[in-house]
Formats: sequence, C-alpha cells, structure tokens
Amino acid sequence: MNQIHTSQIPTQGPQGLYFSRIFRKPVRIEGSRRKLGPASDIVFALAEPFPRAVGIFIDHGWGVPNEFVPWDKVVNLSEKGPIVKAPQTGDQYPPFQDQAGWILADKHLMGRTIIDIDDRKTEVVNDVLLRTDDGGYYLAAVDASFNGFLRKWGLLRLTNLIREDLIPWKFVQPLSLEDAIASDRLQLSVTKEQLHDLPKEDLADALEELTGQEQEALFSALETDKAAETLTEAEPRAQRQIIASLRQERAQNILARLSTPQLVDLLGVLPHEDAEEMLALLPEERQKRVRALLSEREATARDFMSSEYLTVPPDLTVTQAREKIRLSGLAYNGISYLYVEGGDGRLHGAVDARFLLVSEESARMEDIMDSPAVAAEADDIREDLEALFGKYHFRMVPVVDLEDRILGVIRYNDIMRGTAPRPKA
Repeated sequence: MNQIHTSQIPTQGPQGLYFSRIFRKPVRIEGSRRKLGPASDIVFALAEPFPRAVGIFIDHGWGVPNEFVPWDKVVNLSEKGPIVKAPQTGDQYPPFQDQAGWILADKHLMGRTIIDIDDRKTEVVNDVLLRTDDGGYYLAAVDASFNGFLRKWGLLRLTNLIREDLIPWKFVQPLSLEDAIASDRLQLSVTKEQLHDLPKEDLADALEELTGQEQEALFSALETDKAAETLTEAEPRAQRQIIASLRQERAQNILARLSTPQLVDLLGVLPHEDAEEMLALLPEERQKRVRALLSEREATARDFMSSEYLTVPPDLTVTQAREKIRLSGLAYNGISYLYVEGGDGRLHGAVDARFLLVSEESARMEDIMDSPAVAAEADDIREDLEALFGKYHFRMVPVVDLEDRILGVIRYNDIMRGTAPRPKA
C-alpha cells in the first residue's frame, strides 16, 4: 500500500473533529444552559463510501433510561460538546433503539484490533476522525497512534511528540457487526508495512484472538526476534497452539532468542512430551539450567536476571531522559523504569518511565524518583522474589549486590506468570 498521507485528512477546524474530543462532553440544549447528559457515543449508519452520523447516544447510568438524539436535531458539534434542539415533547429524547447497519464509534471501534491476515499487520484504534460536508458528519478515518489516548486524558501538549497514524475508512471495514462485538476485531483491507515496529503486547493479543491458519499466518510473518518476544507475551493456550505448528528449525531459532526464565515459563505450560521435544533443541548446558529451574532447584535471583535496563544520573532532566530512552534501542519492557545511579555507582532510586510524559521537562531525576528503590539481592530465592513482586506489584525490580550496585533486573512475568495477578498499570 502507498503511504497514507495524514495531511490529506483534516483533523481540526470545521471539517475535522476527533471523537475523543467530544466523548463524555455535555450535550447542551440550544439557547439555554440546560444539559441533557454526556455524549456517550456517536451512532453511524454503514454506507458507501463512508458511514454517516445518524445520532448521539446519551447514557445516564444509574438505572436512568438512555436517550438518542437524531442527527437532524444536532445544531453544532464542537470540542465543548454537542448543542442540540430541545426535545419536541417532554424533557428527554426517546431511548436508543439499535437498527441493522448501525455502528457506534466507542462501542464498536475504539480499542478494537485491526487485522490484515494477508500482510499479518495489527493496529489498535485509539480514536475516530469525523469530517463534515453538506450532508452532515461522516466517519473519515481511524487513528492507530497513541495520540487518541492522550487526547482522551487532556494531554494535548504531548500529541505533537507522536506521529499520527490515520487509516482512511475506505481501508477499514468491520468483518461484521456481530464479529466486531464478539471478538474485538476489525479487518484492514490493505497492506500495511513495518510489522516489526508493533508492540509485542499488541501482537500477542491478536494471536490470542486467532486460531488455526490465521494464527499460523500471523506468527509466520514475524521475524525471529519479534516472534520470540511476542511468544513470551501470549497466554498459555496460544503458546501451545503456536508451538505445535512450528517447524523444528523455526522453533530452534526462536528458543535461542529466549532467556532462561522465559524458556522455563514457556516450557512449563506445555505437555511433558512437547516440553521434552523443545528441550532437545537446546544446547546441553542450557538444557541443564532450564531443567534445574523447572524443578525449582537452587534457583536464585541471578538465574532470572536480565541485562536490559537503563540507568540515569540524578541530575538528568526529563527532556534528556526522553532522548536517552529514544536512543537506547531497548525493547519496551526494558524501559519500564529508569534507575538512578549516583557517582559512586550505587542505586539511589527509580523513576517510572510513564511519569516522563506528565513531568515538567526541566525536572531532574532526583526530583521525581522514588527513593529508596525496592530491590532484590542476588542470592534471593524464587520464593523471596514472588513475595517481593506480590507485595509491590512492580513490572520489574533491580537486583543489587551488597553495596547496592545494580547487577541486572528481574521482570514480573519471569517470576509470577501463572502464580499471581498481573502487575498494576
């Protein structure tokens, strides 16, 4: 597919408006201060070439009947919220009654995974772009960038840091209304590039939704490193299905990319015979280490450590830290936290990487870090590590020596998969 030029799709002003900018804004009556309720959704009628807006859905909650405002009653649509005409009778509009061929922006599109089996590409819809013409508003495109999330939470100043990823509606069609509701899937009808740039978490989610040939096709399109990363994120059922379909050479290459703890988690969900087949593909020394961990013999923090983490000095600014992350080349799970090291090489604290999105650019790491940082010691056994993660719910923790110098990091999934709830977001 030729690259989609987002400049061809107006995104603001009278001809373009993002759904996230009006979502939950109050629906007001024209010429008065009266508010009907929140704009919970926009209803579209599927049509060619674009779905047309047919009304606004208002969900009051708390057992109060919802309302449906027909589009011919909508006076204006802006980021302050819709303005509508007063109901002809009574204080409310009639309740919403679904009709064949109708689709709702929030319910049926936002957060849905887009899948193109031909090119094995996945995206997630984070926003919906509306445009207007003489006939009213229509659904022009979906936005697969992180900007939709930022808009929804009012972080507009950060949206200029992330490139838009607009996909015109003509390239996106629901498999059917029933499929969209049941499986959270939409179909991307054109080829998209740069599969390797997708987060492994999104790919794992897509694999879990697919089965059989579709699942095999998506996984087979991944490069070996990305395939290994994605496999570790998938749920056990999907892992078993994928491994069962792998050729021996492909399986051997993927296993070689996994850390010892990842291998233990992966083989631990397989039937015994399948696990033995996979173990036979490993070098003898790795087989011994994996078997030792599988049997829980003498497993300490050293056995689970990873060297993929990022340290920063206390006086580094937020702006400088963002740039260091960009240049680090680390995978997403390697930058969950930045670890603050002093001039003496000791661990002073930890900064959740997500705080960099909302912190002042001039703030220094020592100003926003949590101190002292929670850490494991190199000789801690697995039971100790499970207790540590179970208590604090961090996505990863550093491992330190007796002088508080970082030796590596341990990730939540490497210790707790199958034994505890996932860490808090």
